[in-house]
Amino acid sequence: MSIPKKGTRKIIVDGEPFIWLIRRQPTYTQECFHGGNLHVAVERIAKPGSVLVIITDRPHPQGLVSKQEVKPVTPSDVTQWMQQAMQLGWQPQLPGITFKVQIAGGRAEKIY
Repeated sequence: MSIPKKGTRKIIVDGEPFIWLIRRQPTYTQECFHGGNLHVAVERIAKPGSVLVIITDRPHPQGLVSKQEVKPVTPSDVTQWMQQAMQLGWQPQLPGITFKVQIAGGRAEKIY
């Protein structure tokens, strides 16, 4: 499965080009319930393989229930999370199922 190209941003991590995307509109869960945090999808540009989904610890800015301060996701955040996901076993060059991690306390944890 690949992510749509419209609205993506390019990023280079360890010399490899990737694209990443944050959904502009919140999902129903992100909008109406606590815990509706931003999700970031990441994929290799050349020969896409496994997609990485990062469930951040940051609320969606359009969420109705969130009372937390909205903190933007920066390219340096995405780079750091991608490198942590690779240490946890994400292999972006190999085809496979979506690799999911959740950010807790600034560190990525694999979701099984």
